[in-house]
Amino acid sequence: MDKKNSGVGVLDKAVKILSVLESGPHSLSELVAATKISRPTAHRLAVALEHHRLLSRDLTGRFVLGVRAGELAASAGEDRLLAAANPALIALRDATGESAQLYRRQGEMRICVAAAERLSGLRDSVPIGAALTMSAGSAAQILLAWEDAEKLHRGLTGARFNAAALAAVRRRGWAQSVGEREAGVASISAPVRGPNNRVIAAVSISGPIERLGRQPGRIHAAALVATADRLSEYISKKN
Repeated sequence: MDKKNSGVGVLDKAVKILSVLESGPHSLSELVAATKISRPTAHRLAVALEHHRLLSRDLTGRFVLGVRAGELAASAGEDRLLAAANPALIALRDATGESAQLYRRQGEMRICVAAAERLSGLRDSVPIGAALTMSAGSAAQILLAWEDAEKLHRGLTGARFNAAALAAVRRRGWAQSVGEREAGVASISAPVRGPNNRVIAAVSISGPIERLGRQPGRIHAAALVATADRLSEYISKKN
């Protein structure tokens, strides 16, 4: 058997269509030419994949990868992320001297899925499993900043930051907050990206303003971004 084929013909053809679309939008004629699948079969499979949200259409009617493909890729990346999170957060805590956390968005909340507490002194760690608001805090800014326009606009309703603040987050690649979520507490966060460059999590440190100051990003942003980039690179690797 050809190693490229599973023996299930219809599945192999569907995967071939998805693989071709990794390079960008294709019309039906272009899909036929690239896959060598007959036009009626290519059309039937593409429409079926569209029904399951694995394909979509652009403004000109060409087929593109759908949102479900991105959701599945993100889920796979997130499993790898949890495996790598603890050592990365411990290293970040040791480098900065502050409690470190990893957050994922879940609906209108953000969930702490991993954390490394300070070993001594005042502890400011958020416990694993804690659900925090998406309307305040540097991690909330990160998890919202790269959303599409509609979700971003909706997320800003009632938020303690505005569109200009999120634009600044996108430009510099990190966020900070000072007394935004909780009086006396500051934090810095950076985005963790999965396959397709989608932001799937926020890595953060937090601590009292007395230690971190009113511009905590000046001191610790580089460490946050480096940690987030390492996690992004790890979970995006193809096995």
